Amino acid sequence: MAGILAASTGAQFTVTELANLLGHSGGAVGNACETLVARGEADRIGTQPRKYRATAATAAAARRAVTRQPGPGNPPPAASPSAPGTSSSLPAPTVGGAAVSQPGGKPAPITRPNGQRYHPRALAQLPDVEALRRLRAASVPVLLYGPPGTGKTSLIEAAFDDLITVAGDGDTTVGDLVGEYTQDEHGGYEFVYGPVVTAMQEGRALLLDDATLISPKVLAALYPAMDGRRQIQVKAHKGETITAADGFYVIAGHNPGVHGAVLTEALASRFSVQIQVGSDYDLAAALKINRTAVRVARHLATSQQAGEVGWAPQLRELIAFQKIADVLGTETAFANLVGIAPLEDRDTVAEIVTKATGRPVTALALGRQL
Repeated sequence: MAGILAASTGAQFTVTELANLLGHSGGAVGNACETLVARGEADRIGTQPRKYRATAATAAAARRAVTRQPGPGNPPPAASPSAPGTSSSLPAPTVGGAAVSQPGGKPAPITRPNGQRYHPRALAQLPDVEALRRLRAASVPVLLYGPPGTGKTSLIEAAFDDLITVAGDGDTTVGDLVGEYTQDEHGGYEFVYGPVVTAMQEGRALLLDDATLISPKVLAALYPAMDGRRQIQVKAHKGETITAADGFYVIAGHNPGVHGAVLTEALASRFSVQIQVGSDYDLAAALKINRTAVRVARHLATSQQAGEVGWAPQLRELIAFQKIADVLGTETAFANLVGIAPLEDRDTVAEIVTKATGRPVTALALGRQL
């Protein structure tokens, strides 16, 4: 990065231009540019879009950079699956330069931005992260659906290190997606682009989390960017037309059981691939989560599929169970598990937990004064 800027003193480059020159994702390039700016080794010019140019210290930064040469035990870097022109015969995916596959072919856990580790699952005879990267390379939008806490967002964060996330709800507006005028420090107003425009300009992946909670009229503003046009019109900003850079990709999450979540035909038709995501109870066991708790969760999940109960603990709840058990004890964790069940299912959950543990369990509550 520093080498490109130093070789073109005075020239200004957008993140997209630098990403195209380097063959890396816009997110990774943007982060590298900001690192150079923080060190005083590059200047940031403007914000819409961001542009970067060399400083007096950039050339020295470029000289300090170490270029790894291919050789024994140090293979040449693999091309990014999200780079333009990537074919379907992709190399093993990488995250931060580390291969996803371990020796023997078993996928290695991937560290998410929050520091938690994601364990890849099987999808179309591939690790799920690799399958999503191949779909992105082919510009095939994906919708992940399933109960909250099953790992939809975790998978997407693990697959794409340049991700921009929109947390959807019933109050999300068009301005929240494409941008709106905001008062600046001088009392005037400037137009600030939203996450959709940023992802389009920088060629990044865009997650619409809980997309089906967003009003269909609001989502309609995004549809032209998702089809062959790959453009949107920002009516609030002089009717400006934004064209998506290479690498721009939309993926969404849908929780069918959540009140207000509506998957319209118009939205569903934009996602050529729709993948059901359930909890991986085998992973829960492998993570050393209490075996009885995992057994209870499996039982409830089976009952839920049979229509006998409306709720079952997902991986998120099981991970929380173990944390509570480690801090306050297993008995308290089971009482909390009963307490977080929806009111209409709580008696059934309490009965199943009581049978599994061999002692009466009720919802966690305060006791007498000490």
